[in-house]
Amino acid sequence: MKVYRRSFLTGKPHTLDLPITEKQLEAYENGYGLIQDIFPDLTPEQREFIRSGITEEEFNRSSLT
Repeated sequence: MKVYRRSFLTGKPHTLDLPITEKQLEAYENGYGLIQDIFPDLTPEQREFIRSGITEEEFNRSSLT
């Protein structure tokens, strides 16, 4: 499923194709559980993208400065 988010870090829009269902995303967005419980098969970086829109590349760039 393609997930669209705007990065909290840069304000840029991003899309990431993740192995999740719409039902899982709705559960997260409606506060029906912890992100790691709703998306147990995603990497921490993928979960961070869902939470904040920050991509792994953006995070790595910002941590170097």
